[in-house]
Amino acid sequence: MSNIEVDIQTVQRWLTKGSDDSGVGLALVDCREPNEAQVAKIEGAILMPMRSWPPNQESLKALEGKCVVVHCHHGGRSLRVANWFRENGHPHAMSMAGGIDQWSLEIDSSIPRY
Repeated sequence: MSNIEVDIQTVQRWLTKGSDDSGVGLALVDCREPNEAQVAKIEGAILMPMRSWPPNQESLKALEGKCVVVHCHHGGRSLRVANWFRENGHPHAMSMAGGIDQWSLEIDSSIPRY
């Protein structure tokens, strides 16, 4: 099994080009709660709150064939969700290390920290 965490610089590069290093399309999944996403969000992220897990089949179907990268606030919830994805048909799902907080510190300071 490949490493389950990916650093924010790599995720930024993948988002910019629209795919991972192997050319597979990228899906950035935000597993935080809706109230957190209202405070701060990464453009293009798909909100799928961990509290309402597992997601419906329609939501999962939209992720088929994509490189799934999950993020949360700091990286704890996204690790659990990435593991769930790996156990349920997305063997290369990853968690974005440091979460949106690290993203705000190092990639996009316009995203509020909370």
